[in-house]
Amino acid sequence: MEPDNDTQILEFLLLGLSEEVKVQPLIFGLFLSTYLTTMFGNLLIILAITSDAHLHTPMYFFLSNLSFVDICFTSTTIPKMLWNIWTQSKVISYKECITQIYFLILFAVLNILLLTVMAYDRFVAICQPLHYTVIMNPQLCGLLVLISWIISVLNSLLQSLMVLRLSFCTNIEIPHFFCELNHMVQLACSDTFFNNIVMYFAAVLLCGGPFFGILCSYSKIVSSVCRISSAQGKYKAFSTCASHLTIVSLFYCTMLGVYLSSAATHNAHSSATASVMYTVITPMLNPFIYSLRNKDMKRALKALFVKGNI
Repeated sequence: MEPDNDTQILEFLLLGLSEEVKVQPLIFGLFLSTYLTTMFGNLLIILAITSDAHLHTPMYFFLSNLSFVDICFTSTTIPKMLWNIWTQSKVISYKECITQIYFLILFAVLNILLLTVMAYDRFVAICQPLHYTVIMNPQLCGLLVLISWIISVLNSLLQSLMVLRLSFCTNIEIPHFFCELNHMVQLACSDTFFNNIVMYFAAVLLCGGPFFGILCSYSKIVSSVCRISSAQGKYKAFSTCASHLTIVSLFYCTMLGVYLSSAATHNAHSSATASVMYTVITPMLNPFIYSLRNKDMKRALKALFVKGNI
């Protein structure tokens, strides 16, 4: 394949997690089982919430949206990876790569914003319980999700259009199992100054901003819970936040781990391996975290299975 400056006809090579032929069947099996588990678990969460009237509350409305986003997030990367392993091909077209970047950024940012909205929901529920139903009304819940979608779409569109202006020369190998924005910018042979500015500004605004909002919400939650006199009341208040706090910690810690591993080792394959945690493992674990620690969800899932067996 002759490299060309015309990015419309370029193809890239996804090097994946390993170039060892012997480990490809193992990687295929692990990612296939993980993907099916993610799809099945998150679909169950959505079905349980929609079928149980007791779960038609703001918290579970946001959770069902998060499950839908997790399904879309993993479907952006894993199917292409599995197809490449199955066909023993590393090729991804330029158009497919840009499309993958667009949807990957879209659902990653949407995931972060939904986690922030869920933190705000828990803040209102614990700090202002008497006004919870008034504040978190269906109109506000729908508006918060809509705003999250709009911000995510606009940011993803901007980032993708910034990549479209780049030209690529001889290096077409992406040391990853998907088209990752930062790697694409590094591969470009044209000026990437504005791409880096936009990329880092968006990272600070759309990752750092929500993280600061989550910290503020939980600082107020902790302060409010500490004023509760009974130990049972404190436990009950904290238990409503435990699942969400676990998911937030898992998502942000794995993202931080990816950044630190890539910065420390300067090894692209190490970064790709570390990114499996937030792109694959976290979406798979979310349904388990929410269902295993939540009595209402357990009851809804049990009722769903009983209804399916009738």
